[in-house]
Amino acid sequence: MGIRRLVVKIGTSLLTRDGGHLDRARMARLAGELASIRKSGVQVVLVSSGAIAAGMGELGWKKRPVELAKKQAAAAVGQPRLMETYRAFFRRRGVSVAQVLLTREDFEKKIRRQNAQTTLRTLLQAGVIPIINENDTVAVEEIRMGDNDGLAAYVAVNVKADLLVLLTDVDGLLTHPPRHGRGELIRVVARIDSAIEAVAHAAPGSEGGSGGMMTKIRAARYATSHGVPMVIASGIRRGLLKRIVEGERIGTRFAAS
Repeated sequence: MGIRRLVVKIGTSLLTRDGGHLDRARMARLAGELASIRKSGVQVVLVSSGAIAAGMGELGWKKRPVELAKKQAAAAVGQPRLMETYRAFFRRRGVSVAQVLLTREDFEKKIRRQNAQTTLRTLLQAGVIPIINENDTVAVEEIRMGDNDGLAAYVAVNVKADLLVLLTDVDGLLTHPPRHGRGELIRVVARIDSAIEAVAHAAPGSEGGSGGMMTKIRAARYATSHGVPMVIASGIRRGLLKRIVEGERIGTRFAAS
């Protein structure tokens, strides 16, 4: 069965450079790839990190803040900048986008979950690409997802996606971290067990973001346990998204339960 509905998450490490400035060239290229997939008939949802990092660049902050209030301030500054950039790149390709900001409560509370599902379904039916991020500006610790890998998994399950793709700056899950030599790519994970968790735990986190390989494994566990397969792949390499949608085995694929 072909992919009819796709959720793609793009991490901060792919979207920013120089400690917080948006990498416009890469954003333009990824927007072009997603627009092409959308025009082929596949419904696309984009979960995008980068608001806090973009805000850091705007505010002149060199180091990612630790305090929640400063993270929220950076997100408040960076989110419109992030969306303006995306909107411009997608508009050039004739694709409309919509901003959707969510928190954990939007999935845990039935009415809010149903409202979010209805909105996303309506946008997709209209040919719009929803661009989703956590609502960092108002979310407190109790209602935060905490990372966009988990958010992407929740979104994929709730929109009944055929595939979830997490794009990062590595080729996938490796047998050991690059700092320990050249690790081999694990191409298929049929079941997430303690050995897979150990490999993920040893992998380095994403510089400039809140995620790492462990958050991706947790996302994979949630998505696959709800029937959505997931792929971790490199967003640095051109054209991989189209090849993944067409069924080519790229990156690390987690089979749905």
